[in-house]
Amino acid sequence: MIHETAIIEDGAKIGNNVTIGPYTYIGADVEIGDDCQINSHVVIKGPTTIGKNNRIFQFASIGEECQDLKYAGEPTRLTIGDNNIFRECTTIQRGTVQDNSLTAIGSNNLFMAYTHVAHDCIIGNHCIMANNASVAGHVHVGDWVILGGMSGVHQFCKIGSHAFVGATSLVLKDIPPFVMASGNSASPFGLNSEGLKRRGFDKETILNVRRAYKILYRQGLHADEAVEKMQELAQQTPQVAQFAQFVKDSSRGIIR
Repeated sequence: MIHETAIIEDGAKIGNNVTIGPYTYIGADVEIGDDCQINSHVVIKGPTTIGKNNRIFQFASIGEECQDLKYAGEPTRLTIGDNNIFRECTTIQRGTVQDNSLTAIGSNNLFMAYTHVAHDCIIGNHCIMANNASVAGHVHVGDWVILGGMSGVHQFCKIGSHAFVGATSLVLKDIPPFVMASGNSASPFGLNSEGLKRRGFDKETILNVRRAYKILYRQGLHADEAVEKMQELAQQTPQVAQFAQFVKDSSRGIIR
């Protein structure tokens, strides 16, 4: 299960039924859960903790120190959940002491070839980053988010759950949950209703979230005014409450 040319440093913890391919390097501060498949020419450094049943394809770099020039060798961390796929040449980097010293990846995500997750990012569950998509430092991404190919997200931005970002987009502001965005710079172009249908949201929920979207983006209101106007809908529909709370909490400002 472990190729003879693989290098595994003393101190690394390897779970049961883990496959490690030729010329892969596993650092001393790395913990890998059961049933993971790690292909050839992968580099994993730490401190990094990887959960169960993850697949890491060739030439990926997982848990390397970040590219932030302020980084001075502090023992920051990377944590990865279960059932993720990291395709060829994906790069996932550890955190910095300027934030929480942590980069965190959830479970059931797909990172296509050449995707990049920078320091201190928090990625939720069931997300897809298509080829060459990149998120800069301190970005937070909710659950069920799709980032199209060659899209880029500016540092400190937040993307709400179930959002969809079109290919080649540049995200400079926060994207509320359930919203589709595209362009350079990215602007909203509707509700991700098809994604919500596929995930089992009922018609009334989708209708109320669409109403909240129209309040925010179609009535010419300031964000605070829109949030206030959403309150009646928010009492009926938890997803609208989530939508409104995201807009209210946005420190960077939402896409307009």
